[in-house]
Amino acid sequence: MPDAVDRVLAQWAKERPDLDVSPMAVIGRISRAEAILDRRIAAVLADHDLLPGEFDLLAALRRAGSPHRLTVGEVLASTMVTSGAITNRLNRLVAKGLVSRETDPADRRSVIVTLTPQGLATVNDALVSHVENERHLIAPLSEDEQAQMVILLRKFLGGLGDGGAGIASDGEPA
Repeated sequence: MPDAVDRVLAQWAKERPDLDVSPMAVIGRISRAEAILDRRIAAVLADHDLLPGEFDLLAALRRAGSPHRLTVGEVLASTMVTSGAITNRLNRLVAKGLVSRETDPADRRSVIVTLTPQGLATVNDALVSHVENERHLIAPLSEDEQAQMVILLRKFLGGLGDGGAGIASDGEPA
């Protein structure tokens, strides 16, 4: 069944038959999938009063294991966002009572971010909803197709120079 990308490709074939626009078949679908996934993931996280970037930061702290604390530098490395974005997210999460931050007593130049008990409960609850949502989002694909997609996307990302250093806020496992 033709989709929106097929319609775009057909239009280009008519208007620019001299140009091979076949890469748009892949890139267009990845872009459309990203937009749809972003909206659906944000909707589920909103049920927990979280923005996706806030969830990513909480998830990085949760993945760190007990006592669920990282320096701001470690948070930056775990989330692959700018320091300005981290500061804004931290300010919102501190205001919500989900994290605390304190100057590292061993290095006064460093700030340590820690999940509060409320933050731990929130990220644990949101994670269950998030994973179930992701399971639902990939349900149109069989288990074999999901495994094939993982292999192909890993290869594609590697070809783009993504060495996997850190986790982005794009719906990848948080």
